[in-house]
Amino acid sequence: MSERAQIMAAQRNDDSFESLWAELQWRGLVHVSTDPEALSELLEGDPFTYYCGFDPTAPSLHLGNLVQLLLLRRLQLKGHRPLGLVGGSTGLIGDPRPTAERTLNSRDTVAEWVTRLQGQVSRFLSSEGENAVRLVNNLDWTAPLSAIDFLREVGKHFRVGTMLKKDAVAARLNSDEGISYTEFSYQILQGFDFLELFRQYECKLQSGGSDQWGNLTSGTDLIRKVEGASAHAIGTPLITNSDGTKFGKSEGNAIWLDAEMCSPYAFYQFWLNQADADVIDRLKVFTFLSRAEIEGYAEQVATEPFRRAAQRRLALEVTTLVHGGAAAQAAIDASAALFGQGDLAALDAGTLGAALEELPTAVLPQAVGFPRVAIAQLLVDAGLVKGLGEARRAIAQGGVYVNNAQVQAEDAALAEADLLHGRFAVLRRGKKTLAGVRV
Repeated sequence: MSERAQIMAAQRNDDSFESLWAELQWRGLVHVSTDPEALSELLEGDPFTYYCGFDPTAPSLHLGNLVQLLLLRRLQLKGHRPLGLVGGSTGLIGDPRPTAERTLNSRDTVAEWVTRLQGQVSRFLSSEGENAVRLVNNLDWTAPLSAIDFLREVGKHFRVGTMLKKDAVAARLNSDEGISYTEFSYQILQGFDFLELFRQYECKLQSGGSDQWGNLTSGTDLIRKVEGASAHAIGTPLITNSDGTKFGKSEGNAIWLDAEMCSPYAFYQFWLNQADADVIDRLKVFTFLSRAEIEGYAEQVATEPFRRAAQRRLALEVTTLVHGGAAAQAAIDASAALFGQGDLAALDAGTLGAALEELPTAVLPQAVGFPRVAIAQLLVDAGLVKGLGEARRAIAQGGVYVNNAQVQAEDAALAEADLLHGRFAVLRRGKKTLAGVRV
C-alpha cells in the first residue's frame, strides 16, 4: 500500500456525532447552505454525487482550496461520490475579484495549469471503490457551444437584476474599476456547470467558499428552472485569524500546496506558528482527528500552552496530508537540528536549503579558492548583530555557533569544511537567533 493510500486509510468520520451534518457544523465548515434539514437527510441517505470546482488561475492550489478538498474527502468517507472539477473554461475567464479585473492567461497556460491542479485534486480523494473520484473539465461541455447557443440555451434563464445583486458583482459595480461583461458572465458559466453535472451524473450538491455563494446558487436556481428539480449548495466560511487578519498567508505570500512553491519546511512552520486562539479551530477544519482528540488538545492549550502540543500535532497532520510523512518528518528534523537538537549534516540539501530560505542569510560570493571570511563579519552580514564589536563580544561570551559547534576565537573564520552539502552553514547566536550562510 502506498503512503498516500495509508494516509487515506487512516482517515475517518467521527462516529461520536449523530450525523455527518452535525459533524460538519461542529467543525465550523458550514457558513451558509440551502435547506439544512434536507441536506442532513441527503448526507445520511444513499450515496449521491457532489462536486466542487477549482479554477486554474495559478499553477497550484492553496490553503483556501484545501478547505474544500478536505470537505470533499469527508463526504467521500461517508460513501458519497465526488467530482473534482478543474475549470478549463472558467479558468480562461476568472471569477470577479473584489477589487480589480483579473489578467487573462493564455489558453496554453490554462491548459497546463488544469493538468497540474487535476493532479493535486486527485491526491486528496480516493480513486478506488464504487465512490472513486472522477475528474471533470468544464471546457468539455462549454467549448462545443457557440455564443448563440450559449445565450439561447443558458443565458435566457438568468435575469440581469438578480445577477446585479450578487455580492461579487455588486462590489465591483461600486468600485472605480467596474466590471467587464466577461467577468459578469462568470456566474452563468458556473451555473451551467452544475446543470451539466446534474444531467450527466445526477450531481445534487456543490460546495465552495461562502464568498462564492452567488455563483453556487446560480446553479441551484438554473437546475430548478430547467429541470424542475432541487439541488443543494454548502458555503464554507472564509477562515480568518483571531486577530482579524486573513488566514492562509505568510509574510504576505500565499501558502501553496505545491512543494516547489512553498517548501514542506515552510509549510510545516506555518502551521506550527498558529496562535493558541486559532489552533483548535484549525484542527477541526484541517485534520481528521476525532472530537475527543481535539477536545483533549483544547484542554492542553488552556492549561499548558507553553508546550504547544496542539500546534505540533496540527503541523504534523496537515504537512503529512499535503506532502507525505517523509516530508513532514524531514521538516521536524530540520526544526530540531537548527536549534541544536539534531544533526544538521544529516539533513538533505533540499530540506536544509528550504529551512535557510526562512532565515536572514549572509551570501558568500563564488570565487576561485575559498574566501576567508571572519565569522564576526558573517554575523554582521546576516543581521544577527549591529557591528563587528558586538559580534566579537558575542563570540567571546561563548554565545555564537556555526553548525551548532561553539565558536571559540574572536577572529575565527568560516572554513570550506564547515559548508554543509558544499553550500550552506547555519549561524546561531544564543539559543534561538538563527541565520544562514549560503554560497
